[in-house]
Amino acid sequence: MSHPIYDQKVNRLNGESNDLSEYKGQVLLIVNTASECGFTPQYEGLESLYQQYKDKGFSVLGFPCNQFGKQEPGSSDEIASFCSTRFSVSFPLFEKVDVNGENAHPLFDHLKRQAPGILGSQSIKWNFTKFLVDTEGNVVKRFAPKDKPEAIEKTVAKLV
Repeated sequence: MSHPIYDQKVNRLNGESNDLSEYKGQVLLIVNTASECGFTPQYEGLESLYQQYKDKGFSVLGFPCNQFGKQEPGSSDEIASFCSTRFSVSFPLFEKVDVNGENAHPLFDHLKRQAPGILGSQSIKWNFTKFLVDTEGNVVKRFAPKDKPEAIEKTVAKLV
């Protein structure tokens, strides 16, 4: 039986359709990102984690989102250029999505149900909320925006 995470279809920044089943068997860190946020420098730590563990079956999946303070106003091309030139991001980035509300991408609805926030809240509070998914597709943990990638490295290391 397929896991709900692997049933999701998403589009890369270049518009190419991507099936998350491509990531079956990998540990995933799924993050809603933004280019103009105080947490934007976390791209550097996310890329470092990706480089450190990508050959061990780990991937970071970045989903730009403009729902928090309109901090991701750019087009897909602008986002791709910013991430590449400013932070040398090489992990997969996807088209902008909503993570809350009636237009929230089904992937984020699933992640929020599997790993609710503080006091059981299902909303995502801000950019750079991170969801760690194990090799079976189960959401293991939700990390707050302030949780830097360097601080969650040990948790990632245990799963890969």
